[in-house]
Order: sequence, then C-alpha cells, then structure tokens
Amino acid sequence: MLQPIGDRVIVEVKEAEEQTVGGIVLASNAKEKPTQGKVVAVGAGLYAEDGSKLPMTVQEGDEVLYDKYSGTKVKYEGKEYLVLHEKDILAIVK
Repeated sequence: MLQPIGDRVIVEVKEAEEQTVGGIVLASNAKEKPTQGKVVAVGAGLYAEDGSKLPMTVQEGDEVLYDKYSGTKVKYEGKEYLVLHEKDILAIVK
C-alpha cells in the first residue's frame, strides 16, 4: 500500500451516482466530480516551528468530504486513489 508523507492523506474515492432521483441515467461527462471518500492511509503529520509534531485530524477508515478540485489522482494496483493535503478535507462524515 502507498504511505503518504507529511500532512498528506490517501482517499479511496466514492463514485458519484449514475442515476438521478427520476431514474435518468447520466452521461459520464454530465456527472459531478465526487467529493466524498474513505481515508485509506494517513501521513505522519507536520512539525511546528518549535519542533513539536502536529497531530493529524483524520484517521484511516474515516469517511470524508473534500474540495471538488483538490488533490492528485493516482492509480495503484488497479484502483484509483486521491492524494490530498489534510487542509483540503472539509469534514469527517459521522
């Protein structure tokens, strides 16, 4: 598995729905970019100016919402992941 560095987080993207509530199937170019996923790996975090380590807010297994246009897509062992900075994560879904 990939291990992110610093304050980066690896997210397995939850695919957007392909049908609307009315049952209409959307073309792939008409779908919204997904903004929700599951955290599969978390970096060690950043260090403050005084040398103390800043803890990461998210943990492996968390469902998160993230900014639509953030991160870098990565394909690894046949799966697509998104590598984000922790600051690009908007919320944890409880």
